[in-house]
Amino acid sequence: MSGVRSAPGTRVRALAARSLGWWAIVVIVACWEAVTRAAGNPFAPPPSRIAERMRELWFSGPADRLWLTDAAIDNVPPSVGRLLAGWALASIVGIVVGLAIGRIRVLGELVEPVLHFARAIPPTALAPVWIVLFDLGLQTQLVTIMFGVVWPVLLNTVDGARSVEAVQSDTARVYGLGPLQRVVYLVIPSAAPKIFAGLRISLGLAVILMVVSEMTGSVDGIAFSLLLDAQRSYDIPAMWGGICVLGALGYLLALALDRCERRAMARHPAGKAANPRLETTHV
Repeated sequence: MSGVRSAPGTRVRALAARSLGWWAIVVIVACWEAVTRAAGNPFAPPPSRIAERMRELWFSGPADRLWLTDAAIDNVPPSVGRLLAGWALASIVGIVVGLAIGRIRVLGELVEPVLHFARAIPPTALAPVWIVLFDLGLQTQLVTIMFGVVWPVLLNTVDGARSVEAVQSDTARVYGLGPLQRVVYLVIPSAAPKIFAGLRISLGLAVILMVVSEMTGSVDGIAFSLLLDAQRSYDIPAMWGGICVLGALGYLLALALDRCERRAMARHPAGKAANPRLETTHV
């Protein structure tokens, strides 16, 4: 008998682990509420006040717009669009260049010193440079995100491309696979776990750099409206609400990427090892 999925006990344990994580969040929020109310610090409002202020600013609109206000519609889509566009462009560049550097030894020897020098530069330090080169606007924001996001993807792709065993490469040549076919059918599948590791790291950095780009060269967005503008007007609950929104956005994006990775790695040995539900048993 083959193709039997893992025992129900595995699913029960996974569900219990997720429930425990949600209960941990509830406990943390309850403690946060109690401590901030006891402290009475105007710069550290309780979560209930933050939630109420967020409802006023973002979720008090008409029902036909899912209760979203004009502020939410005008600021959330631009932020998410810039974040995803910068991350996607940087990921494409990082994967393509990383595969080339990882498989072409001479190219790697030539460009690696430059790469290590460039990745050591803090992305925030180059914000004035991007403003001078591209002026304020979308280009500056995208370049800020891309420059900081590309390095985890690129370096992980290089490492993954170099991890292909020589026996596998020789076998592919014996079977008559050309260079492009070897990259598509051998190198990319072998490097996939490390590529996804770089994508996960870069996605978190993209959220941070989206905030930086909006606070230095934007007139809309989550960071501009809920952080910078709230700080200027001393609207502390709105500022904390912006921080919570950014955290929730990062979590949702990471969850979506995790789902994509599970599907892409379903037949990969590393993916099966990391996800026991994908494994099968044979009797």
